Amino acid sequence: MATVTVNSNRVFAPVHQAKHRYVAMKGSAGSGKSVDTAQQYVVRLLTQPGRNLLCVRKSEVTNRDSTFAELAGAISRIGVSSSFSINISPLEIRCVNGNKIIFRGMNDAKQREKIKSITFAEGDLTDIWMEEATEFTQADFEILDDRLRGKLSPELFYQIKLTFNPVAATHWIKGAFFDIDSEDVLAHHSTYLDNRFIDAAYHKRMERRKQLDPEGYKVYGLGEWGEVGGQVLTNYHIGDYSTDVSMYDSVSLGQDFGFNHANAILLLGFKDDNVYVLDEIYKYELDTTEIIQLTKDKPDWRHIIMYCDCAEPDRIKEWQKAGYRAKPVKKGVNSENQHIDWLKGRKIFIDTRCTNTIKEIQQWKWQYDERRSVWLDKPVNFMDDAMAALRYGTQPWRKHSGGRMINVK
Repeated sequence: MATVTVNSNRVFAPVHQAKHRYVAMKGSAGSGKSVDTAQQYVVRLLTQPGRNLLCVRKSEVTNRDSTFAELAGAISRIGVSSSFSINISPLEIRCVNGNKIIFRGMNDAKQREKIKSITFAEGDLTDIWMEEATEFTQADFEILDDRLRGKLSPELFYQIKLTFNPVAATHWIKGAFFDIDSEDVLAHHSTYLDNRFIDAAYHKRMERRKQLDPEGYKVYGLGEWGEVGGQVLTNYHIGDYSTDVSMYDSVSLGQDFGFNHANAILLLGFKDDNVYVLDEIYKYELDTTEIIQLTKDKPDWRHIIMYCDCAEPDRIKEWQKAGYRAKPVKKGVNSENQHIDWLKGRKIFIDTRCTNTIKEIQQWKWQYDERRSVWLDKPVNFMDDAMAALRYGTQPWRKHSGGRMINVK
């Protein structure tokens, strides 16, 4: 049996040794749990013949930039590229020993049926990785769990790993894996403080959050289960929505500039007085030229008005010179709360591909006065870049809401 050595954080040592059927890996942002999981799957498939891995995200398309990218990166980083063949269309990774990795989603009945019909010519499905596991319902989990059945050879075992940032303490994962003791479950916890590979800039960003948003820091810094109260927006729905802009009464783009914090651009649709978040770009530490390059595969965006943060006129000019219809958003006294009030008055539909928008809206909260034990009428100014882009991009609809829509395509 081959031996492969990888660099890893010590906090994950119990996971590496675990043969439990269920390994639930709760952790803060930046804890390294997804990177470590990918590395260990590469090692497992290379050293243990007879194993096959299914990687699952709620939306199948998000695998490309998450599980697939992590596994491909791990293969390169560990130095075992000669032992794997990586296919982009369809997403698939094969090991020289016959082991295989495939990628699926569970967003609709058709995708769930595809899960049920998975077969491997080389052997059984032995491993499942549920990345961003809080996206899944308990019914989704039961379908996946039912796929791991049958008698295996003595050296093999079935295992599902769930990796996720915690959300509200009412989530089914907490009750199923963290609130009960079971010999079948390893419940694991990690934070960015356990990650020796994290950079100093990330530590600084989290320390800022600790000061600005103590409640949010408990979830995204310490990986603790979140409280239910205090969310700014709760009127959102997550699903698969058409990206055909002709399906909407109007479309627009919203952009919040960033570098150390995220630069967020959202493609928005408006139909029947409701807002649709259809696509996103969400990147750290890229300049404007680099962000513009990321839109090259989105040619339609050049024809859509882009509402940008008015505090950055030079960056708006860069977008205009590149051929985009960028313009400054109009702000006024208490405009943020006015935008929020408008958004509260309609439904917000977010496509599953917009994973960063989903993360932000789930944790966007009002500031909390611990001394008086009250929520303040002011949002936490942290991890709100997509939320700013959402507010900016709705400007034409806020202006004309209640009358005939002006199409901004």
